[in-house]
Amino acid sequence: MAELSGRVALVTGGSRGIGRAVAISLAEAGAAIVVNFREKAGDAQAVVDSIRKAGRHAMAVRADVSKAAEVSSMVAAVQHELGTIDVLVNNAGIGLVRNVDDLTEEVFDETIAVNLKSAFLCTQAVVPGMRAKKWGRIVNISSGAARGAGGVGPHYNASKAGLEGLTRGYAARLVKDGITVNAVAPSLIETDMVRSGLASSAARIPLGRFGTPEECAQVVLMLVGNAYMTGQTVALSGGMSFL
Repeated sequence: MAELSGRVALVTGGSRGIGRAVAISLAEAGAAIVVNFREKAGDAQAVVDSIRKAGRHAMAVRADVSKAAEVSSMVAAVQHELGTIDVLVNNAGIGLVRNVDDLTEEVFDETIAVNLKSAFLCTQAVVPGMRAKKWGRIVNISSGAARGAGGVGPHYNASKAGLEGLTRGYAARLVKDGITVNAVAPSLIETDMVRSGLASSAARIPLGRFGTPEECAQVVLMLVGNAYMTGQTVALSGGMSFL
């Protein structure tokens, strides 16, 4: 696993669920943590407080990461407070459930902006600092829906498939700079999205249960700690699918 003393890690959408678990795990590995949020300020501050109580540095930054100006302001604030971002986890995402007949252009565009464009904007913003250090780790949180039918809708499938393409494209072009780019593709993790009715039962999962955010965080830490692995997507599905 990663040893991240002296490193700064930014987790987008880090106030709840997988993002929260990833932020806490990165802090336990020694990193100073930036918890990005858009709306849940109280939840984000709770994550920061938990990390600080454990003796690590942390800060919460509000930004809509689907907007370039807000991403730029966030990265500048982090650099001023903690220094250059070494680890980026693109976790921010939405899952607006729609069937084919009620999927609108507005929902499609919002999903692509939050789930895919945000990863592009954040990556572009942190790469110069990583290049200067000749070290960087980028992990994108995808989904089993990138390759399967999923329960959210085709807009969600497209956003996550695009995220995996983005992962491979950046990995190929940044490998010479000491920057690795990988993805994690979880399926049916016990988060708010699943609890709200996306999946009422774990019966379809061969392992017999939903995954946990902490299990996702373990995979992220593995990818951050591995200097030789890049351009890969790691599936986390309890045996439902195999890449």
